[in-house]
Order: sequence, then C-alpha cells, then structure tokens
Amino acid sequence: MGRVVLIYGKSGSGKSRSLKNFNEDEIFLINVEGKDLPFRKTFKYETITDNYDKIQLGLTRMPVKTAVIDDAGYLLTNMFMRGHAGAHQGNQLFEFYNEIGDKFWGLFKFIKHKLPKDVIVYVIMHEDSLSDGKSFKLKTIGKLLDEKVCLEGMVTICLRCMSKHGKHYFVTHTDGDDITKSPEDMFSDTEIDNDLKAVDTAIREYYGMKGLKE
Repeated sequence: MGRVVLIYGKSGSGKSRSLKNFNEDEIFLINVEGKDLPFRKTFKYETITDNYDKIQLGLTRMPVKTAVIDDAGYLLTNMFMRGHAGAHQGNQLFEFYNEIGDKFWGLFKFIKHKLPKDVIVYVIMHEDSLSDGKSFKLKTIGKLLDEKVCLEGMVTICLRCMSKHGKHYFVTHTDGDDITKSPEDMFSDTEIDNDLKAVDTAIREYYGMKGLKE
C-alpha cells in the first residue's frame, strides 16, 4: 500500500522549490506541464506527461521509493481544456466532468493499492479560496472531487506551502480555515522548513519505513 501525501499552496509559495534538497537520483519527478524547476538542478528520473497510463506505468517501474507529481492539478485542467468543447452541454457535459473526476480519483486509488508500502507519492496542487475569501481548499474542476470524493479525506498528510517576507515554509496543522493536517507528533512545529526531503525523512521515520537510500 503506497502513501499519497498532498502538498498544496498558492503559485509562488514554494511547492516546487521544496524539492531542492533531494539529490538528483533520489526521486522520480512526474513533471505534468514540463515546467522548469526554480533551482539549478535536474533529476535523473523524470518524465514529462499528463497521461494517466504513462504516469501509472512510470510509478510501477521507477527505481526509487519517492515520487513527486508536479503540478497534479494540471492533469484535471489539461483534460478539461482538451475535451470541454466537444462535450457541449447537458448529460454529455455532466459525464465529461465525471470522467475527469474518475481519472484523478483512480490515480489516488492506484497509488494506495497497487504500489509497495514503502513508496511515497507527493501530489502537488494549487489551492483555491472559498466564497468567504478566508477558507482554502484544493483547486479542482467540477463538484465531483470536492463534494463526493474529498481528496484530502483520502490522505493522512496534507501540507500547505506558504511564503512570508521572502521565506518559504510548510504548515503542518490547520488553523481552522484550510485542509492542512498531519499526525500530531510527526513534525516538530506547526511551521517547518520548505524542505520536502526533510518531510520525507520524517514520514519514513514515523512509520518505520525504509529510507531513501535503503
């Protein structure tokens, strides 16, 4: 049983930057948009794709135990943009939204039930504000994932990327206005360094999992 960990935040909050401290051969990066990384490093194991079949095949064949899907939200966006014009309206459009949601939900289920138990997949997404402008959730498409699935309900760890006065950091527990969560004694503080490698180490130690190099 693989583990899905959600990483979310605004654009520019440090989501991709958090990969900086991983060595070049320590992760499998699924670069959905083929976007340049915000630091001078390339990863040995990387694929550029928004195809679900290729992503799942890559996850089963990767030679490492940690994968990152960045930015997973564009799996939803790209599928919508390619198909919404042909869906038109009514039942056809409703079914199209359902297909988008089914594919994304299926990716989470694949990771959790088809990958080994020592594999962690970090799913990076943008955040979206609710109508009150003070509460925050994952940015998705359609109501299926928000109202029927609740993606954050499928995971135990959901970290929020934030930035203040030029400093990037992770938030590990909610203030009541977002979906952030983690086991209460997994991390040392509510705000920790913007370092996904350190997060990966903490998760593996907490659950007694093998380290990156084992």
